Amino acid sequence: MAGVLSVQKFSARLGACFVSNLTNASTRSVAVPTGKTYFTYSKEPSQPVDNVPKYVSAEEAVKCIKSGDTVFVSGAASTPIDLVNAMTEHGKANKLSKVTVCHMHTEGKAPYTDPECEGMFRSLSFFMAGNVRKAVAEGRSDCIPIFLKEIPLLFFKGIVKPDVAMIHVSPPDQHGYCSLGTSVDCVRAGLSYSKKVIAQINPHMPRTFGDAQVHISHFDYAVNVDTPLPEHGGKPPSPEEIQIGKLIAENLVEDGATLQMGIGNIPDSVLSQLGNHKDLGVHSEMFSGGLVDLVAKGAVTNNNKTHNKGKIIGSFLIGTKKLYDFVDNNPFIEMKEVHYVNGLHQIARNPKMTAINSGIEIDLTGQVVSDSIGTRMYSGFGGQVDFIRGAGEGYDGKGKPIIAMASMSPKGISKIVPTIKEGAGVVTTRAHVQYVVTEQGIASLFGKSLRQRAYELIKIAHPSVRESLEKEAFNRLKCMPSP
Repeated sequence: MAGVLSVQKFSARLGACFVSNLTNASTRSVAVPTGKTYFTYSKEPSQPVDNVPKYVSAEEAVKCIKSGDTVFVSGAASTPIDLVNAMTEHGKANKLSKVTVCHMHTEGKAPYTDPECEGMFRSLSFFMAGNVRKAVAEGRSDCIPIFLKEIPLLFFKGIVKPDVAMIHVSPPDQHGYCSLGTSVDCVRAGLSYSKKVIAQINPHMPRTFGDAQVHISHFDYAVNVDTPLPEHGGKPPSPEEIQIGKLIAENLVEDGATLQMGIGNIPDSVLSQLGNHKDLGVHSEMFSGGLVDLVAKGAVTNNNKTHNKGKIIGSFLIGTKKLYDFVDNNPFIEMKEVHYVNGLHQIARNPKMTAINSGIEIDLTGQVVSDSIGTRMYSGFGGQVDFIRGAGEGYDGKGKPIIAMASMSPKGISKIVPTIKEGAGVVTTRAHVQYVVTEQGIASLFGKSLRQRAYELIKIAHPSVRESLEKEAFNRLKCMPSP
């Protein structure tokens, strides 16, 4: 008991010190102990250790990055843009070389991927965003095909060994605990296995619960900023997206269902149609702003869950300020590590697990391409397979794995195709797929033969391409598509 009390007193003393000095922390100089010697057998970042971070400018903090280092950067709304920009300028000014910058989807311009930084920095994406696609396509950056749930294993197994982690957190509370806020995902693993941690501390970062708590004593450097988080959303849905949302909400989402959905107009269109549903739950690696209004209507209770009952479970998020305000200091929401949230058995335990994902194209046998356009890499595996399979293996036998997409791309190209583009990667296999939804209708593929699948998919293709798809299906299968 005495040991527990001493830890509590140490935590409170350390936290009080940080909070009292927060307003002028960027100008003070704090001596940093030579090593984190308190509970050195544990990498648990919520355990206070005998260390006080040094409050410095972004430019001063990134000086610890050296040639040959691996730098982990938190992503999505949690991208520490000030630190990223300072790191890039540090690399240019000091002629760094062979610095690997690893990350999931990040926001901002990713200046370290510019052609002028070739040889200095090389991006390594676990899930690509638009800011690194050009660099990957031109061979100046790399990406790892990997399931979202397995990204922490890169750190656990020592495959990726960060020298420095650059993260983005809320200000500390009275006990010295910061929150990872909008991104727990692989951030907790990344910082736990980094030799040095630089934290961008921002009052705009919402304080979230679950696995988000990190004690400030784990930071080597702290950089105060006051910058609004990156935002996504606000674009009105197209008529096709509205119709897809209506089809899914009215035909595939039952009362008491647990939902997984990503960001974008299709998930928001589904959510907007669910106001009259009852006892919905949410277990999703990410969620979008459409959830806020649905919660306000009383449709989301999480009451039927057998685990995490009464809680919305997520791992990272990005949206508008309305979403960030909603999750801030809200115990109704728990942000968990992604290997937990996307774990197959965690997903399958949820009642009537309904997973809504999208794709770039789908062929007439049901193969879904989601990470590439031909040979050009576009994004990553993300959590699609995790949730499609988790819903398909639902313990109650009532899960619904759904692939939803408009029948035509914005350029007027059919997303339902005879064969996938040469070099394109299949993320969700034809054995995984069960429901495919376009604005034209719903195709149920589970248990269907190839000719039956082709028939179902042609029915939900755009009318202008159905005849050509039927001819191509005959050429491929040597028989007519039929029910």
